[in-house]
Amino acid sequence: MTTHTLGRPDFAVIAGWVEPGHRVLDLGCGDGTLLKHLIETRGVSGVGVEIDDANVLAAIKNGINIIQGNLEKGLDEFADQAFDHVVLSRTLQTVRHTEGILREMLRVGREAVVSFPNFAYWKNLRSVLDGRMPVSEDLPYEWYDSPNVRFFTLLDFEALCARMGLIIRERSVLDEEGNPVTCSADRDVNFLGSLAVYRLTQPR
Repeated sequence: MTTHTLGRPDFAVIAGWVEPGHRVLDLGCGDGTLLKHLIETRGVSGVGVEIDDANVLAAIKNGINIIQGNLEKGLDEFADQAFDHVVLSRTLQTVRHTEGILREMLRVGREAVVSFPNFAYWKNLRSVLDGRMPVSEDLPYEWYDSPNVRFFTLLDFEALCARMGLIIRERSVLDEEGNPVTCSADRDVNFLGSLAVYRLTQPR
């Protein structure tokens, strides 16, 4: 059985893109597990943003510098280019103002790192064809208790990036076991990938 950093395959990808000593802002940071890992292994300086009371308390217990805030209202408390990386891990699909949060991430950070479940993954498509909404490792909620408000695919996300003029520096697509999907054709990657992780910048 494959094991991953902190039980999250996207965390291993993200950690691989962060250089020692970088400044990291983790949006929707949960209990601060990723930031704690980056601080301990990369020596980063990190700040988390989280809305949920229990997660804020858990992050504080983990020693994370955290601000309680709602991502839908923007990132006004942070200055332009204050961070090297702004991370949004498995959270974009829960945000209503998709373009707004992506622009804010690249206003306050040099790079945006985004991971999200791919709704075009073949098992998800099969579930819908069988008449049920998908529930999986990367989509762990039933339809009636899901925080997700956006349902999109890798190709949808890349089309949005192109429309917004964002530059995709790197893309890592993982299957349900967290193993890299290595197909060359985008259509095949979209079909076989359960979770996608992107590294974005914008023209300066």
